[in-house]
Amino acid sequence: MAETHEGEMLGATEPGENGTEKDPSTWVTGDEPMTGAQRSYLDTLAREAGEEIPADITKAEASEHIDRLQHETGRGES
Repeated sequence: MAETHEGEMLGATEPGENGTEKDPSTWVTGDEPMTGAQRSYLDTLAREAGEEIPADITKAEASEHIDRLQHETGRGES
């Protein structure tokens, strides 16, 4: 029989925070090299924005650049 954990919360640190988006600086693997998918998308975004970004950045740094460049280029907006 499965154990129930009614009312238990995972991940939320602030009232109302649902934990679906975490600050990249708190990622356990954030200091690992960026993924291939991040590299490809970041390359596209940087070209559209006319920027150059070092290729040896971490997952967390790549995520922060992606968020910033999505805003600048209008990509990723609903």
